[in-house]
Amino acid sequence: MDQLAAASGVSRAMISKIERGESSPTAVVLGKLSAAFQLSVSELLSVSEVIGAAEVAGAAESDAGAADAGSRVRRAADTPGWRDPDTGYRRRQISTAAFPVAVTEVTLPAAARVPYPAAAYAFIAQLIWVQSGRLTLADGPVRHVLEPGDTFELGEPRPREFRNETTEECRYIVIVTRKGTA
Repeated sequence: MDQLAAASGVSRAMISKIERGESSPTAVVLGKLSAAFQLSVSELLSVSEVIGAAEVAGAAESDAGAADAGSRVRRAADTPGWRDPDTGYRRRQISTAAFPVAVTEVTLPAAARVPYPAAAYAFIAQLIWVQSGRLTLADGPVRHVLEPGDTFELGEPRPREFRNETTEECRYIVIVTRKGTA
């Protein structure tokens, strides 16, 4: 636990509270922990989903009748979500842990700001696709304003902040894959 605290910059006490279920991590804390574990935020949040993946697959097969092996149906009600207790930022994991890329729907409330450290992007490739509202993305020192339909492929790792500088919520899709290690 001491090593994780040192690597993430998250206090040992906070990590312990999260482990015991006494505290829900904020988006900032998740970003720091994901960087320390070298997992995307989606991977970090989906650890508990892996346990239920077999049940979802079984339900999908019975739902689809003679479905092809490996095909899955996951109902909206069964799609895991997470809410940042500080900002109200919401994530809904669209893809399952078995899918080769992580697809996440994010809803960023009005006036919310969610920063992530550069280390959170060191091992992943990420695409942002705005669905509704306006997303301001601080990509290091550069500021990008994205409108519905706009996409942004994140480049080299740098600190980033996702901002909603409007009075309406913003909804966007995040598509993440691990970078090759070769």
